[in-house]
Amino acid sequence: MVVIMGVNFHEMKLVRKALESFYGLGPQLAARIMAKYTIHPRAKLGTVTPKTITSLTAELSTMTIENDARKIVQDNIKRLRDMGTYRGRRHAMGLPVRGQRTRTQIETAKKLNQLERGGHNSKI
Repeated sequence: MVVIMGVNFHEMKLVRKALESFYGLGPQLAARIMAKYTIHPRAKLGTVTPKTITSLTAELSTMTIENDARKIVQDNIKRLRDMGTYRGRRHAMGLPVRGQRTRTQIETAKKLNQLERGGHNSKI
């Protein structure tokens, strides 16, 4: 098992997939990080040296990922709601925000735009 940022990964997992599993790291940023440390795109975690793993962990600790990135997104949505913008009202009502049709297909948006209150999911 290889540990990156306190998360255990199997040694046969691709480095790219392991990096992308962190919230806030997409394919392009993962590719940039791998290129910075000269890791082959198809390399598995078991083949990477412990020194490189340590440097990867140090690199990831300086970035805004996981809870920090989630907090930024929540703060942005809260700011939109407080200002009373169109997008903020759509978030508050649990409706699609980016111009999708609402006549028939809004079930996914209703699921995604729910807020948690007191341990229960509720639409606002």
